[in-house]
Amino acid sequence: MKEDFLHYVWQYQYFRKEQLLTSAGEPVQILHPGVYNKSNAGPDFFNARLKLGETEWIGSVELHLKASDWRKHQHQHDGKYNQVVLHVVWEDDEPVLREEGTAIPTLELAGRVELPLQAKYQELLWSQAVIPCAEQVHKVESIFKSSMLDKALMERLEIKAELVLERLQQNRQDWESTVYQTMAAGFGFKINQDGFLRLGQVVPYTLVQRYRTFPKQLEALLFGQAGMLNQGEISDEHVLTLAKEHRYLSQKHSLPEPLPKSAWNYLRLRPANFPAVRLGQFLAVLLNHEHLWSELVACETREEWFSYFRQSVPACWQQHSLPGKPSAQPFLKIGDDSVQGLLINVAAPLLVAYAKRMDNTAYLEKAIALLEKLGKENNHITRLYTGLNFPHTSAADSQALLGLYHTFCTPRKCVHCTIGHRLMKQNLPRA
Repeated sequence: MKEDFLHYVWQYQYFRKEQLLTSAGEPVQILHPGVYNKSNAGPDFFNARLKLGETEWIGSVELHLKASDWRKHQHQHDGKYNQVVLHVVWEDDEPVLREEGTAIPTLELAGRVELPLQAKYQELLWSQAVIPCAEQVHKVESIFKSSMLDKALMERLEIKAELVLERLQQNRQDWESTVYQTMAAGFGFKINQDGFLRLGQVVPYTLVQRYRTFPKQLEALLFGQAGMLNQGEISDEHVLTLAKEHRYLSQKHSLPEPLPKSAWNYLRLRPANFPAVRLGQFLAVLLNHEHLWSELVACETREEWFSYFRQSVPACWQQHSLPGKPSAQPFLKIGDDSVQGLLINVAAPLLVAYAKRMDNTAYLEKAIALLEKLGKENNHITRLYTGLNFPHTSAADSQALLGLYHTFCTPRKCVHCTIGHRLMKQNLPRA
């Protein structure tokens, strides 16, 4: 058993309540179980209303599999747990004390939870299937699937938005620099995301703004700081000119050392995905948008969203996948699949982060509307769910399915899933 099952049982009050007593023999009446503390530090449930003996209490409830976990987790030394009015455990193996030494009433739930509910939980938890409920999900009505996909999409967007907001904090609330760095990381896609993010840090957005109207200088800054202008013997005149310009700008602005060659990954990449090609595409976006954020958020139609990123690449990087080495095929513009990836992984998270920052749900609605405009993604994860008849018609559905897989199915958080909850509830004895 995992602790989240105990949270589930307490939240929905799925246990027998006749003759409910603390370990000290004091009668317990649950007026309200409290509000589940999903992610913040501190007790598991806030603002619970309980009657212990003849006294009504309002406070926090903490849950553990064993009472001794209180001591193991060092709660007795954490002031946040002084407001706990009831300790709910599966097994009461020792008394627990608050920081100041007073005893906390303990309620043991072992023997009070219906066996069919426990059995269904164990079945889902230890399922060998990639999707724990794969063999049973057909029993769940479509409305519960849709509800869960909405929840999974929101959780996935929240997770991505939190990364943007962490970056915002690192940038001392400079939103434009955060947008710029988030876009840089996006152009690295999965393989070179870290390298592009580091590049966005060693070439600050203030310099990008300063040289945006001087294309050769901005090109020299980006490719020079990426360490792509000094990799071996290069005789290409354009690259040599950029290298010379970069040396001058580097001294003028006291720039840090360029990124090492090891910052970039080429293994199993097609030339169209090489870092230099992607950097040329990123440069095109920077050159064509004076205000990255305001011009992005002004997009409404699918064509406007795509046009934002679909810019003509500077001439040199149309013909080269590596600096100084001409390519057999031209790279005139970024492909539609790549643009869709940027809209999903850059534009949508930025919109959600801005919605949270400004407390304005209009930007959240815009992010969801954008995902609904985009075509569905097709990968081994989404195919797992479409094989189980989950709806999948847009990128919004794709992201929901990916969120369901990573946040709920893989870590076996079935008790927090609407589908898992429905399956488990079906096993409760009817009153």
